[in-house]
Amino acid sequence: MPMSPRLRRLALTTHVTSSVGWTGALVAYLALAIVGLIGHDPGKMRAAYFSMELVGWFVIVPFSVASLATGLVESLGTEWGLFKHHWVRTKFALTVVATVVLFVHMRTVRYVSTVAHLPSLDDVRGLRVQMVAHAVGGLVVLLVATALSFYKPWGRTAYGERSLRNPPAQANPNGRRLLYITGAIVLAMVAIMIALHLHDGGVRHH
Repeated sequence: MPMSPRLRRLALTTHVTSSVGWTGALVAYLALAIVGLIGHDPGKMRAAYFSMELVGWFVIVPFSVASLATGLVESLGTEWGLFKHHWVRTKFALTVVATVVLFVHMRTVRYVSTVAHLPSLDDVRGLRVQMVAHAVGGLVVLLVATALSFYKPWGRTAYGERSLRNPPAQANPNGRRLLYITGAIVLAMVAIMIALHLHDGGVRHH
């Protein structure tokens, strides 16, 4: 269902903003993870891990959900489609995987943040290294997704070629229905995010 030009610009602006915000927040998260791993000041290390939990839940996770949802809006509401081009399909798959891994990873962040008050963090050094590795991996995935948006490699899929030869009938240019459906998806994802967060006890104060 094609979107109107106004909705298309709104979706594009929101998607770019959320994607850039996700990347920027992840850079800050990586810096905190490195401080927590190689630091020698227990106070700074505790602050770093507690800050990582805050940044993760209240910045990175919302930006990831927004980026995923707005990317879906753009693909379904424009001529690019979700399965017509290899780069769109690959970028969407990378975003889905990154978002799922992020939710799983936040449990590790919560655990390390919880035990950060202990005199020594040597017992969780493996998890601390893992947090740095995940941040680096996530950053690489986001940079690859950004590159795909700019270079648009690989051309059309077989489905895309068929749709080019047999274009569908012109749909209603009003994309409000698509916007409502996507809004419901976003709200559902946010609700799940909040439920998971509260189920784990919320952000712990040390």
